[in-house]
Amino acid sequence: MPLEPRAPRADAQRNRDRILAEAAALVAEQGTQASLRDIARRAGVGLGTLYRHFPTREDLLAALLGDHFDRLADRADALGAEGPAERALIDWLSEFVLRAGAHQGLPAALMATLEDLDSALHASCQRMRQAGGRLLAAAQREGAVRPDVTPLDLFALANALSWVTDQAPTLAERRGHLLHLVLDGLRARD
Repeated sequence: MPLEPRAPRADAQRNRDRILAEAAALVAEQGTQASLRDIARRAGVGLGTLYRHFPTREDLLAALLGDHFDRLADRADALGAEGPAERALIDWLSEFVLRAGAHQGLPAALMATLEDLDSALHASCQRMRQAGGRLLAAAQREGAVRPDVTPLDLFALANALSWVTDQAPTLAERRGHLLHLVLDGLRARD
């Protein structure tokens, strides 16, 4: 009879939770390339403990950001069920751009998942992109979005907007305006 997986010990789970909490804070401050040593130090654990829970930086980012991507995928599904497809797409893209721009270096990490099928972030990012693709397809069926726009185009444009505001924080206050310009370019023309 196969053994049931054991729940982690309480202290191990506390360590993991502290690592994730400090990683979230440090990544928000310094970006996705924040020092793993600093994360461990701020969490009050040794570097070996961090690596035991997260063998690579990408594993840590997957645990930290994967739930963000899952929430965006779930949000896309909820928005798609609520109302007009164009409004759902606009609202979702706004949330995507805001969340992707919240962490320095995240737009680059998102783009890296496109080609790396073995990436720890690939599956959750793929799910998020597919959910956005469903919103796009619905908006195209309504005639609100150009038919030549692909889900990859949508992802690349939204990610590029996040990257620009990541690289030039002075543009962050213009994020909404820039998104409006991108959306204008996606609209179907007569």
